[in-house]
Amino acid sequence: MSYVKALKCRECGREYPKDPLYVCEYCFGPLEVVYDYEKIKKKLTRETIESRPKNLWRYKELLPLDGEPTDGLNSGFTPLVRARNLEKALGVKELYIKDDSVCHPTLSFKDRVVSVALSKAKEFGFNTVACASTGNLANSVAAQSAVAGLKRYIFIPADLELGKVVGTLIYNPILVAVEGNYDQVNRLCSEIATKYKWAFVNINIRPYYAEGSKTYGYEIAEQFGWKAPKHIIVPCAGGSLITKIYKGLKEFKNLGLIDKPETKIYAAQATGCSPIVTAIKENAEIIKPVKPNTIAKSLAIGNPADGVYALATVKETGGWAEDVSGDEIVEAIKLLAATEGIFTETAGGVTLGVAKKLIEQGKIPKDESIVVSITGNGLKTQEAVVEKIGKPIKIKPNIAHFEENVKR
Repeated sequence: MSYVKALKCRECGREYPKDPLYVCEYCFGPLEVVYDYEKIKKKLTRETIESRPKNLWRYKELLPLDGEPTDGLNSGFTPLVRARNLEKALGVKELYIKDDSVCHPTLSFKDRVVSVALSKAKEFGFNTVACASTGNLANSVAAQSAVAGLKRYIFIPADLELGKVVGTLIYNPILVAVEGNYDQVNRLCSEIATKYKWAFVNINIRPYYAEGSKTYGYEIAEQFGWKAPKHIIVPCAGGSLITKIYKGLKEFKNLGLIDKPETKIYAAQATGCSPIVTAIKENAEIIKPVKPNTIAKSLAIGNPADGVYALATVKETGGWAEDVSGDEIVEAIKLLAATEGIFTETAGGVTLGVAKKLIEQGKIPKDESIVVSITGNGLKTQEAVVEKIGKPIKIKPNIAHFEENVKR
């Protein structure tokens, strides 16, 4: 049974059929999936969810398929880690890491959205998928569409980190490196999407694709004992993830799965690309595009598609926003690794760096529950830290040389 009623414009409210559409033809606002929550409420209980396999499809009634899922059957349900060593380092009482650096199969939260996008693309009858990506999405589309038997075209900025390029090419897609930043890549893909009948997961399939991010929020609430934490810090690129986490918490509340969330949600960006954070700090109503210049390439979107909705999420929840420099990003990556044994990519360094800053500023209280969103694996962005960490001690294969050279 499908629980999806229609698509609806987030600006003017006009409804559209469940087709591969993404923008309102009247006001050019983005489209969002509308569900029949009354039907879902009769079907979905805590007990039902807990009885299902530990993947993102345990919440399938709240995801935009008309049939059963076909992809990503091992994705999602990543650990919510109590970070006791990091608590001591930051001087806080209760801190958790929601760790999508181990999400199956490509070690980032993008595996969630791609699982939904490919399942929906198949329902629509597409045999070719594509995307514009800053790296993690490229990895996931290439990997999961290989399993799905779909043709795939991946478009990336030409200066992407080597780990993410290799992590895409290994799956043998057609990879196109565009000489420009992500916003230029995305504009090109929008043109291509109008000419070729491909399922661009973050363009014409975007309303469905974006819903996969809600599962990150669902899992936090379930793993937190069917309640919402007081504070969640979220990295922002296009701005979709932060809005969908909040949407997921509100849906859980409306279905009676959790009490009303009193969660403050915080936006985290790198100083070299922080249009959302800047708007929040300036109490602006619009997002001014910027030209990205940051080591956090997965967050380097200067004109965020969902920026105004990210802004609204922060304001509605009473959260705040902050940005961090390249050095602060690297230090946060090292801090997380040294305290919790989790190696995050630069986006995670942004999130933890911002969390640290907000705690020090008193914006986040030290005695309330805090969740830091880690959305990707550090093996993908080794260039950021390779010159900022120690080197191995080389010795000859005998104990005398060991004792002479290694501090004990």
